[in-house]
Amino acid sequence: MNKLNFSLIFFVAFELCYYLLIAQTGIVEFFGSDLNVIAYMPLGGMIGSVLSTYIVYDIKKKMLLLAFIQLCVTFFYPDFNSLMLFVLGLSVGGMAPLIIYSLRKAAPNDFIIILSISYLVGTSLFNTPVQDRALLGIIFSLVVLVSIFKTGAKKQLDKEESLNYPVFMMMLWVFLDSALFESLSRDIQIPIWRGGYTYEIIFFHITGVAAAIKLRLGHKSKEMIIVIMFALSYLFYFMREPLLLSVVYPFVISYYNTVILQEIIKIKEIRKTGIVMVFIGWIASGAGLYFALEDLMIYIPALFLLFIIIRELLITKKTNSQQGVYYV
Repeated sequence: MNKLNFSLIFFVAFELCYYLLIAQTGIVEFFGSDLNVIAYMPLGGMIGSVLSTYIVYDIKKKMLLLAFIQLCVTFFYPDFNSLMLFVLGLSVGGMAPLIIYSLRKAAPNDFIIILSISYLVGTSLFNTPVQDRALLGIIFSLVVLVSIFKTGAKKQLDKEESLNYPVFMMMLWVFLDSALFESLSRDIQIPIWRGGYTYEIIFFHITGVAAAIKLRLGHKSKEMIIVIMFALSYLFYFMREPLLLSVVYPFVISYYNTVILQEIIKIKEIRKTGIVMVFIGWIASGAGLYFALEDLMIYIPALFLLFIIIRELLITKKTNSQQGVYYV
């Protein structure tokens, strides 16, 4: 049995907690979901994701610098101006591909504990008023800083492995999650995080992580599970079924996030990771936020179906090409 990498576990887990409670829900809610204001953060995030991978510098020192910037900015939370939002975006965005790079040396049990901690802490503290989260952000950032100091030598991949899922498909999963999450966090009629379903949510988050790692399924089976669970999540959302939603939705969040992490750590070139993170981490999630804020949720099932059809057509075309089938 492999020893747990505690420095890596605490580094990644609490950076994810910071992103959820401060950069994602905290800032968006504090600024009243005003896209004209909060747009500076995703802009900084996209630039940071690329910039941190193109600047030639020791990776550990880059992580320390970004974590220190994050800590400094957090002292002013939540009263950020446009520049602070941009700088915060630079720090969390720049950290994302470096986290992926660090996860190359994570064992399966490390993955389970990292994501379980982040979902446990994030869900438990979700009801903390957004204006009172400064201390949480400072504590998370300090844990991240200390953990980075303790991280060991980096691990190189021998070769780059091909991805089982196209980037646009992973973007769809993030988009579906972001749109539903942002809608639920504002919906007073079905507030699963604020409606007494905390224990169910935590349990099925952890179950989703464990299932994604421990169940040895093929990539097609995993994709089918994600598609079905997202379809059920949206069905229960439109049906206004909070209990069923608090079972299915946390499971698929954890499951697909674990699958994505397992996929993108296959990318050997860190610069490619940074670009992929721009599309998956910022563009897709930003599009989901836009659909939620503009009350466009009713159109998402049709968009979901369209993407599935496109995916099946691509698979069929690839299969026919491999079998030497040509149409005239």
